[in-house]
Amino acid sequence: PLCLASKILNTKLFLFEPNMVLGRSNKFFIKSCVKIFCYSDKIKNLPDKYISKISVIPALLRKKFYNVKKANTIDNNINLLIIGGSQGAKIFDTLIKSSIIELSKKNKLKIYQQTNLVNFEKLKKFYKDKNIECELFDFNEDISNLMSKSNICITRAGASTLAELVFLNLPYLVIPLPTSKDNHQFENAFFYNKIGCNWILNQNEINEEAVANKLFNIIDNKNEFLAKKINMKNFSYQNTW
Repeated sequence: PLCLASKILNTKLFLFEPNMVLGRSNKFFIKSCVKIFCYSDKIKNLPDKYISKISVIPALLRKKFYNVKKANTIDNNINLLIIGGSQGAKIFDTLIKSSIIELSKKNKLKIYQQTNLVNFEKLKKFYKDKNIECELFDFNEDISNLMSKSNICITRAGASTLAELVFLNLPYLVIPLPTSKDNHQFENAFFYNKIGCNWILNQNEINEEAVANKLFNIIDNKNEFLAKKINMKNFSYQNTW
């Protein structure tokens, strides 16, 4: 509606595209805009004739992200953050359970997990029965503090979440939502994967064993983990409030 109003009123239009694939509404209005602000100049589905309209900017983050400490490194304590988006993700409540049990057998483990209200009590009981320390939440505006307390994350690939994780130097295992429009979540994840900030798993090709093996590999390979943190720091060092 705002973009339509700008055309009717003949006012300058500036667009914002945080994803690595041009959204449908932005594609519709790209001809009319003065500039489109993006995190990269390699946006998919953007017609070549409008590439000059791209203005690359650092990730836009809420102010509180600049006021929390960076994420911890991995030691004997594993603080695992699991984020499934604002509505939670059912697959994270089921598929990852067995992986966490295996992880807890070898490491001191604390779980910070986003889930929906339907699964909240059931998941809480599961962790209690397995004697695994956990902190569950439905939607937490103060996610920045949970990120800073964690040293590894499992997440979907929303543009804002990935930008926040990278800024706080929190290496993450990403499982893109396979049904996302124009496969934009995979493209978001792949953008950061190319600069060495994450590990990607395809939801359609994984099982409980695959997730567990990947987590063990990440935890055991300290050099690769530290390299991810360094890559994140180098990527976001110019991003300041």
